[in-house]
Amino acid sequence: MMNRGKQEIRLMVWDRLVKEGVALPPFPVKGRIPNFKGADTAAERLFDSSIYKRARVVKVNPDSPQRCIRDRVLGDGKVLVVPTPRLRRGFLMLEPDMIRGEGVELRLAIKNFMRLGVEVAPEDLPEIDLLVFGSVAVTEDGWRLGKGEGYSEIEYAILSEFRRVDGNVPIVTTVHDLQLVDFIPREAYDVPLNYIFTNTRVIEVRANNKRPQGILWDSLDEGKIKEIPLLRDMRGSLRR
Repeated sequence: MMNRGKQEIRLMVWDRLVKEGVALPPFPVKGRIPNFKGADTAAERLFDSSIYKRARVVKVNPDSPQRCIRDRVLGDGKVLVVPTPRLRRGFLMLEPDMIRGEGVELRLAIKNFMRLGVEVAPEDLPEIDLLVFGSVAVTEDGWRLGKGEGYSEIEYAILSEFRRVDGNVPIVTTVHDLQLVDFIPREAYDVPLNYIFTNTRVIEVRANNKRPQGILWDSLDEGKIKEIPLLRDMRGSLRR
């Protein structure tokens, strides 16, 4: 495992989930944050935690295995922040009153978040109390891999730049046990986890991992900056 690159690890985990029969739609799982049998159980472990119970504003990724988390956040009367797909329209904010009268299935689908949520500029978001990331692979010492496009890291960097998250905000993920690996190569922009909730257990990360500070512009390629209006605007402001 020590010699595997990030994409090799992703491919290994995607294949493992399918081979062991725990992968759930949408298929194919390759190229996605994979849905899995036991996602609801992993989420329940999060809901039982003090960090979730204390949180009033929760940012959750828009992927399938975290659908029940997005719904529960609203059901528990908390404010939900969801990034729009590929961050093209920034962030959406939903409050419980916005979805009153909507059926559960309507609330869960990301296309309906686009319809029901309010687009909010990062500087106008409330301070976020809990960050939920989707993951393809994780280590017990708190490092993770997404699907390879870097959006979770960019979202964190943007929220950090606008002081919507501080250095102590808990960062968590929900995964299947089969997504745990021994080692993940690290880059300066990688954002470590504080807790990992699986289908069988809770892992509190004890390692003193350092988080990146704001946007590391030298790590972003020009194509990614052009693709995300928020980044284009932020860079333009810096240059001015």
